[in-house]
Amino acid sequence: MNPDNISPAAHVIPSVILVTGAARRVGAEIARTLHAAGARVAIHYHTATAEAQALAASLNALRPESAAAFAADLRNTDALPGLVAAVVDQFGRLDGLVNNASSFYPTKVGATDTAAWEDLIGTNLKAPLFLAQAAAPHLAQHEGCIVNLTDVHAERPLKGYALYCAAKAGLLGLTRALAVELGPQVRVNAVAPGAVEWPENPSDFSPDERCAIIEHTLLKRAGSATDIARAVKFLVFDAPYVTGQVITVDGGRSAHL
Repeated sequence: MNPDNISPAAHVIPSVILVTGAARRVGAEIARTLHAAGARVAIHYHTATAEAQALAASLNALRPESAAAFAADLRNTDALPGLVAAVVDQFGRLDGLVNNASSFYPTKVGATDTAAWEDLIGTNLKAPLFLAQAAAPHLAQHEGCIVNLTDVHAERPLKGYALYCAAKAGLLGLTRALAVELGPQVRVNAVAPGAVEWPENPSDFSPDERCAIIEHTLLKRAGSATDIARAVKFLVFDAPYVTGQVITVDGGRSAHL
């Protein structure tokens, strides 16, 4: 799906990319970046209805009928084939899946319950698997791709977040396993963010903790949603010979953790 290396006729039907958790924050920036590259975007959301619809409207104002919003609770596995089907019904095809949606919060060992398991494993690992499974036949028709959003802590666990880190570690393994399972028709890669967007709950990381993280980052600054979106765009459009890989976008923090 490289716009620079395909025939002019292929531009008649732009690629269709489903981005989960795309109403706000990093997901919204990924949707905007892929849209600016010429894709039609399916904006998945769960409860952020107003934000998702506003984003779709803003993108359609730039290019009519190029974006639409789709609601689904990704923890409901039975609903995931319907989400994929709704996107295909709307746009007529599916070329890419970006598994961005994620739950993130601490889970203390000794006090972790099944509700946290269902939520953190459900959004970070289970949903990407079953969405990929539902999307794979459509992606294969167009030599499409999947990009998963993992985390630097998938390989270097963060104290206090054992369940989240385990879920992202599973997603990292799933990325490589799906690359094996779905090749050669479908490429599967991941982007692993570092300190890009701080959690919305300020109690998750105190100002001192945030400063310590930045100080340990080689570039001495936090990244932006745009940094992640550009990496996703590269894997979707500009990396036809890349699969089973993880691009770490963390300012060099994991180089010496």
